[in-house]
Amino acid sequence: MHEHLLIGVAAVVILGVLAQWLAWRLRLPSILLLLMIGLVAGPMTGLLSPEEVLGDLLFPLVSLAVGYILYEGGLSLRVKELREVGAVVFSLTSIGVAVTWVLGALAARFLLQLTWPIAILLSAVLVVTGPTVIGPLLRQIRPAGKTNAILKWEGILIDPIGAVLAVLVFEAILSEQLQQAPMIIAQGVLITALVGVVVGLLAAGAMWLVLSRYWVPDQLHNGVSLMFVTLAFVLSDLLHPESGLLAVTVMGFALANQKQVPIKQIEEFKKNVRDLLIAGLFIVLAARLSWADFAQIVWWRGALFITFLVLLVRPAAVFISTLRADLSVKEKTFLSWMAPRGIVAAAVSSLFALRLEEAGFAGAEALVSLTFLVILSTVVIYGLTASPLARWLGIAEDEPQGVLFMGAHSLVRELAQLLQAHDVRVALADSNYRNHSAARMAGLTSYYGKMLDESVMESIDLSGIGRFLAMTSNDEANALAVLHFGEELGRSEAFQLQAGDAVDQSAEQRVPRHLHGRILFQPALTFAQLDALFDEGAQLKSTSLTQEFTYQDFLAKYPGTAVSLFLISKNGRLEIFAADGEVVPKAGDTLISLVAEPELQSIFNGNGAEQEKVAS
Repeated sequence: MHEHLLIGVAAVVILGVLAQWLAWRLRLPSILLLLMIGLVAGPMTGLLSPEEVLGDLLFPLVSLAVGYILYEGGLSLRVKELREVGAVVFSLTSIGVAVTWVLGALAARFLLQLTWPIAILLSAVLVVTGPTVIGPLLRQIRPAGKTNAILKWEGILIDPIGAVLAVLVFEAILSEQLQQAPMIIAQGVLITALVGVVVGLLAAGAMWLVLSRYWVPDQLHNGVSLMFVTLAFVLSDLLHPESGLLAVTVMGFALANQKQVPIKQIEEFKKNVRDLLIAGLFIVLAARLSWADFAQIVWWRGALFITFLVLLVRPAAVFISTLRADLSVKEKTFLSWMAPRGIVAAAVSSLFALRLEEAGFAGAEALVSLTFLVILSTVVIYGLTASPLARWLGIAEDEPQGVLFMGAHSLVRELAQLLQAHDVRVALADSNYRNHSAARMAGLTSYYGKMLDESVMESIDLSGIGRFLAMTSNDEANALAVLHFGEELGRSEAFQLQAGDAVDQSAEQRVPRHLHGRILFQPALTFAQLDALFDEGAQLKSTSLTQEFTYQDFLAKYPGTAVSLFLISKNGRLEIFAADGEVVPKAGDTLISLVAEPELQSIFNGNGAEQEKVAS
């Protein structure tokens, strides 16, 4: 028995991580593979039975896991974003929720032939989208403009709102006072908001006090954070059912927007926990389904219901909510095509269906199967089409080729202008005002301030940006910035210049690989060398490679006095020469390099040999 439970728990972790890795390799939404693997492990093969593994702990653990996910989501919310998109988010989470609920209830009643109580409850459950599905899709699509912030805020805030709405409707059904549901819901929302906000702020205040007074060591920050989140969730839920989700969201938001105590370590830990929890939750809830759950669905009615939700309900909710918003039709269209249902809908419907069946409500058994049908369908529809739609609308790019430079000194400015001339989007950031000003005067997008300052990071528009290059003389700042943008863009796309003394250091003295980015250009080429070459008259060149003039011909023309920097392929893809990479220039590509006079060869310190090695 013990071994069986151990295998079940291990299977959830292994399958969850495997699904996310496969999704990354195949460039598919991770949620889609998680649901598919969950269905295969559960109803299709019977290898995993969550009820047997977790028993009565299943739903309490699911609720707590959703709370942790919302807390992490709250940590990503910034007041600055709210000032820009707050009105739209408020409309979507109030007017939009009401429109979705009413139209969804009508569709459930007349298209699915459900009783009014079950139709109203199903629609209340389905108003939520949630960060468990929106977050991974946004990280994959990375839409430009306000749409990213709007969807992120809506996805995080609508989970507690939708959960509270569903609970209040459920209570009204059980008390058989459905005609008084509006009054019950209004009172319940006010009480939930009061309890959740107060408990969340108190928990955030307690966490701030503990950290600001240094009452716990650094290695316990994450553990203490989890303790306070758990305490806030449980206490709030005890005071008023389902207010815990709001409490942990408020706690995360409050901590993220205070400036006195650094929480970077907590944020990083929560992101890792979030990915594991999302993987586990989707696999567990998908695996607990059975074919009998789906057998009772009239499939043509289900298909019609989903079509109605996707093509009419969501667009109506968005366009009605954003009538006076400063959004383009393209942005509204994209918002209308991003409403995948997630883990809260699955968890809440599963719990309600069980209790309604015990109370003898007709049609309650269809609640879970219909909810999962909507989850599966919307994840597939939006997961496979949202990214192509965003690119078609022009608010996102497939594999963005843009470059964000840390540093705006003369070499970087010239390099950025050269890339910009080849239609590569560039942005620069520098704490030196003269460099920043010179970049702006040169027609470049530039941000002023220290890259590691939160205000600077929040102000940078990453739409169209796919790579980060730290090119300053400060090795520590380069490494820290690379760690941050490696999370945003992927570690494979975060580069920095080699430390000035890296060549002279022993292997034991060098910074560990995981604490710095990919080394730019050549292993032994430092900022000091590049700067010296440029100051002594080295020139940036753009060279078109042909069948007659190949890359080998270029190296032969500048033996030991050229540094290959970038390669722009004929289809517009940008490749960066890195110490650990292999770039293969071909005819039709454009090579960007730094070329020096022969008398400057001594500055290279043997880098020409490395260049020959890359070419081969």
